[in-house]
Amino acid sequence: MMAALREKQPVSCGILLFRKHKGRKQFLLMEHARRWDLPKGHVDPGETELQCALREFEEETGIDRTEIKLRKKFLYEDSYPVKNWKGRGADVDKRLVIFLAKLKRGVSGKVVPTEHLGYRWVDWDPPHDIQEKTINPLLEQVARFIRQQRKKNKKAKK
Repeated sequence: MMAALREKQPVSCGILLFRKHKGRKQFLLMEHARRWDLPKGHVDPGETELQCALREFEEETGIDRTEIKLRKKFLYEDSYPVKNWKGRGADVDKRLVIFLAKLKRGVSGKVVPTEHLGYRWVDWDPPHDIQEKTINPLLEQVARFIRQQRKKNKKAKK
C-alpha cells in the first residue's frame, strides 16, 4: 500500500536563453505572480528531457526552436524538496534540468508569453541575485562555464 502512495520523482526541464542586444548580453526570465523563473515544465510520458525543454520553451515564449542554438556542452541539474506535491500531501524531491541556448543572429526573438504575466530580458552582469534556490546557482554555473570557454578559446588562439 505504501508504494502506491510514493510519487515518482518529478522532473522539470527548461532553457536559459541568451541574446545579444545593443552590444549587451542578456538572458530571458518569465514573470510569475510572485517570482521570476525560466520557461520550463514537466516531462511528458515518452519524452526526453531535451524534448520537454524545447516544447515548454516554445509553448511559454512563442519563440520557435529553430530560432535558437543550443550550447551542447552545458547542462545544469539540481534537485530540491517540494512539500505537498500538487496538493496530494506528498513531499518529493523535484529534479531540475536546464539547457543553455542563444538566440540565432538575425532573429527577432519576439516573446509572446502564454502562461506568464510577462517577461524580462536581464543584462548579464554576474553575480546575479534573482532566486536563491534555483536561478542563482544556475547563473553561477553559467558564469563558470563562460569563463572556462573563454580560457579554452584563448589557449586555442595561441
